[in-house]
Amino acid sequence: ASKQMKFTLKSPGGKWTANVPAVIPALQGSCVVIPCTYNYPKPKSKKILNRWKGFWKKGNKIMSTNLRKWKLPKEYKRRTKFLGNLKWHNCTMMLDGIRKTDVGPFYFRIEMPQYKSFSYINNTVSLLVMSEPDAPTVSAVVNNKVTASCSVSHSCPYIPPRFSWSRPGIVRKRSKKLNAWNWETVSTLTFQPLSTDFNKTLECTVLYSGGKQAKTLLLFAQLDSVGQKDHMSAL
Repeated sequence: ASKQMKFTLKSPGGKWTANVPAVIPALQGSCVVIPCTYNYPKPKSKKILNRWKGFWKKGNKIMSTNLRKWKLPKEYKRRTKFLGNLKWHNCTMMLDGIRKTDVGPFYFRIEMPQYKSFSYINNTVSLLVMSEPDAPTVSAVVNNKVTASCSVSHSCPYIPPRFSWSRPGIVRKRSKKLNAWNWETVSTLTFQPLSTDFNKTLECTVLYSGGKQAKTLLLFAQLDSVGQKDHMSAL
């Protein structure tokens, strides 16, 4: 996955506001990217601002910061990464190795030594931590070839889920953004069906960062004629 992913959120000017999702579903053990933009009233002084200190906090605990040498609490050490560029009003953050206790609420704080500081405690983010992933959605079309698709939605584009199929073939993977915090990744398997494939199952397994996995089975029905569709049914 590209490290240069952009997270765009509308950010109104002129007020102390932070634009973040209120709740994000996240899988235990995996990671979540919390998209964030912030704004502040325009300073009356014409002094150019060129220093920003950003902090993500839970209560009084600092969980992530753009300051590289900052010592984070053991609870969050090596589990968070500040992704945003504060100069461009972006305060996006990633939390990895999600625990059951990582429910929040979390909030962002900006400190501008040449201006003011502000905690956006009215714009908090909570995580809905799921202990198990949803089963992937699988569909297939049978023509001269079989094209099967396996899709899941997730909250961590930096470490997307991995797919495996029970049968060899040509495999392609693509991801797309569904909204500010939700991504869809789809694996497509294409193969020439053999007579031995019918009345057997085709299995798609999805492995998430952190080790959780989910699978869905499809059953091949006997083909009556070439060109018919929907000859597979989910089990």
